[in-house]
Amino acid sequence: MILVDDAVWPWRGRLWAHLISDTSLEELHDFADRLGMPRHTFQGDHYDIPTRMRDEAIELGATAVDGRELVRRLRASGLRRPRPGAR
Repeated sequence: MILVDDAVWPWRGRLWAHLISDTSLEELHDFADRLGMPRHTFQGDHYDIPTRMRDEAIELGATAVDGRELVRRLRASGLRRPRPGAR
């Protein structure tokens, strides 16, 4: 399933959300391709997407969840990559 959290992360004058799959990276990349996200913007286990694209993702079938649920589902899927320097 494709999940997207709230666009609350500020960067470069915009608010951003996280787009993930709790199933597979292949599913995530396929969905991101449909949104027009370049593959080089992949962040190891998610894509950062601006508010406008978040709305498009939901229209394409992504499920909106809060940030805690998104992280919980990503960890449970086994697809979560640790942050650099995290133990």
